[in-house]
Amino acid sequence: MRLYFFRHAEAQPHELALPDAERRLTNRGIVRTHHAAKFLHAVDVELTRLYSSPLIRARQTADILGQAFSVAVQVRDELNFGFDAARVETLTRDLGPNDHVMFVGHEPSFSLVIQELTGADCEVKRGGMARVDIIDYQPMRGRLVWLLTPKLFDVLS
Repeated sequence: MRLYFFRHAEAQPHELALPDAERRLTNRGIVRTHHAAKFLHAVDVELTRLYSSPLIRARQTADILGQAFSVAVQVRDELNFGFDAARVETLTRDLGPNDHVMFVGHEPSFSLVIQELTGADCEVKRGGMARVDIIDYQPMRGRLVWLLTPKLFDVLS
């Protein structure tokens, strides 16, 4: 199974006095997400499932990706802050080794999940993505294959 952890794209700053859950993507975040989708298509990424955090900035990111891949976005509370490897297992329980799942959510949860699954110490940048290939299921363990930044998507798209 391939797992893609896509951190939401650049969002409005905290200084705007908006509740955190209502912060929307900036124009730059929208453009960069389109660049990411173009790149992911170019390297033949296919998605079986696409899960998103309920926060607006994550849902907007997931909607762009879902439209690009013709996959319905499933908004799940498990992807809010506090997301962990146990929730990955719950969300992928009914899937098999040939499935490809994308999670759209937040830091620091993604880095912690990736470390828990692979042992790798990393940080997923806003609008960046990591790919983890699962190599064992009991307990779930994987290998970090990609850690991509939004600047890389810009250059390669």
